[in-house]
Amino acid sequence: MFAKQINLTWLRTFEAASRHLNFTAAATELGLTQTAVSLHIRTLEEQLESRLFHRKARHLSLTDIGQAYVSTVRQALADIDVATTSLFGATRNETITVKAPISTSALWLAPRLPKFKLAYPDIDIRLVSNIWTDTTGFDHVDVELRVGRGDWTDAASERLSDDVMVPIGAVHLDKTALSLDQLLKGPFIRILGQEADWVRYLAAHDLTLSTGADELYVDTMTAAIELAANGGGYAVVLRRLVEMANATGARVSIIGADVPTPSAHYLMRPKSKRSKRSVVLLFEDWLREEFLDGEAVKDDA
Repeated sequence: MFAKQINLTWLRTFEAASRHLNFTAAATELGLTQTAVSLHIRTLEEQLESRLFHRKARHLSLTDIGQAYVSTVRQALADIDVATTSLFGATRNETITVKAPISTSALWLAPRLPKFKLAYPDIDIRLVSNIWTDTTGFDHVDVELRVGRGDWTDAASERLSDDVMVPIGAVHLDKTALSLDQLLKGPFIRILGQEADWVRYLAAHDLTLSTGADELYVDTMTAAIELAANGGGYAVVLRRLVEMANATGARVSIIGADVPTPSAHYLMRPKSKRSKRSVVLLFEDWLREEFLDGEAVKDDA
């Protein structure tokens, strides 16, 4: 009879959950979502064919077999850490190079990286940004995020998000008082490479861009948000970036309804078959969970 193959990540999740007796607290410690922790535990229980926790409303406790198992798991994890340090010395931090569009990098990813670092202090992140989506290859880049339609020819891609675009203006504007007719007067802030976003947004309301309206051009969504925040006009940007820009205090107002956009965030898949380091796979899993967590928050709103 073959021994059961148990995923080490599930065991670490089980050990954290057994200490906190709370999946949400365990998720915070591990840098995961509560959903991911619950999934790890459920999968481990299915693999072991035994229930490890009693789940009751507002209360979590170990079963008898869970209590017996956790002491062994905790000791095994400690032994691994001790053996690693004894044989190989103190763990040297591994570095992951992550490339992302500058607006995603500044407004969405960078604010989340401290949470990742807290959960994985032995992994360093080198974050590099680009304004224009390029196809220069993946040399020295471990993880790449792009915003687009997923039709790049240099590599396959994995869709991570379903985004919507919203019109924004200065924070003092009241979206309930701003009519589409007023919006059509501009000035319009247009983002180079994404000039069609305003056309697409207005077309969703059976409108067209006003001829002769004032226009200002910027090269990033970050600049568009900053310009709108300072009363420079109206911009159309991804809602998730607006929410992050306003996370620590209102910078801009959303002055109209959501409109679906064909663009989304993608995780790039280089054509090279070179195997990825485990820390890179871990970071990619973390990214997926962050995007899913953002979608869940949006659905609850």
